Amino acid sequence: MKALFYTREFPPYVYGGAGVHVEYLAAELAKLMDVDVRCFGDQNENSNNLSVKGFPYDNPIFNDSDPQLKSVFQTLSTCVHMNADIVDADIVHCHTWYAQFAGIIAKLCYGIPLVITTHSLEPLRPWKREQLGRGYDASSWVEKTAIEMADAIIAVSKETKEDVLKHFNVDESKIKVIYNGINLQQYIVTSETTTLDAYGIDKTKPYVLFVGRITRQKGIIHLVNAIKYIDPDTQIILCAGAPDTKEIGKEMEDAVNEVKKTRNNVIWIDKMLEKQEVIQLYSHADVFCCPSIYEPFGIINIEAMACNTAVVASAVGGIKEVVIPGETGILIPLEQQKEAPFEPVNPDKFSRDLAKGINDLINDDALRNKMALNGRKRVEDYFDWSAIAKQVEDLYKSLI
Repeated sequence: MKALFYTREFPPYVYGGAGVHVEYLAAELAKLMDVDVRCFGDQNENSNNLSVKGFPYDNPIFNDSDPQLKSVFQTLSTCVHMNADIVDADIVHCHTWYAQFAGIIAKLCYGIPLVITTHSLEPLRPWKREQLGRGYDASSWVEKTAIEMADAIIAVSKETKEDVLKHFNVDESKIKVIYNGINLQQYIVTSETTTLDAYGIDKTKPYVLFVGRITRQKGIIHLVNAIKYIDPDTQIILCAGAPDTKEIGKEMEDAVNEVKKTRNNVIWIDKMLEKQEVIQLYSHADVFCCPSIYEPFGIINIEAMACNTAVVASAVGGIKEVVIPGETGILIPLEQQKEAPFEPVNPDKFSRDLAKGINDLINDDALRNKMALNGRKRVEDYFDWSAIAKQVEDLYKSLI
């Protein structure tokens, strides 16, 4: 059996959870079958059963396009190019809307079954219009078309499955819930502290950690607004880069600068770090905070848990299936607006509640240590990539 992956992200160009998912799933599936990965970039490598080829994204033909529409036009063009090479796979598997147009073409032109993994859903990300303008209508159309013509849909959580059924015309029997996973040998506590030293983190003081992109979805602004309520002795480490837009990047910069006027232990690492650097940050953090307002799964939470770190996270989406309140972390209720953009009804209350959860764990060594151990065990029991790859293989076999 041979599987063809279409994806925007693949190493070394990974900036989000979907890219992490594709990297590890492809590696595990390659132990079971041939895997052909076609992605955005300049990759070109072959090893054992895994081949990876990148296709150019920055096409100069779009240099004079509308800035908001440029990325959409480039995406659709790259998706066509990804189908130019002969397709001889038994199944095509797409990840995120950026690659779904390639899957649509492959199913229609090559007649092979189409699998879609729903890492997130456009109807639940209305803030994407800030980034794409009318291009958001195009991305939404691509996603809807791909999902509704797919032979199978992988939902990364039970709540994501419900969201698919709510927003798309799909037979429930086509949807399979398969969680994200983690490499348990790689994500493990380390005693190394070179990354902490490089960024001036005080190893004698506790710290709360955020890791993620600067987007509305990740809720980082709410954590920044919570800093004034966090115990003054607690360091705040924000490992946050890749802003969706210049505007949200500026909003983040202004908010952090305002906080720094009253405390000097806020450290913003405004780039995406290498895995081993992030693992150091996870390993030595007292608390990991995930303040997302939309999160189909939240792979960053299992990364933190695998490194024996207690979690404070918003009680949204798939996070509720990952973090067990009172056992592996604290879930913060989030009353959201019923219509777009789904922000908190009371943002200040949400920020205060985040701060309270963080303070409670920082000040309770016994509870925090219990959650750290329980978190690692939960990841080992439920989120091992090798078991997840076998579930995906079984799904493929059912379609061929």
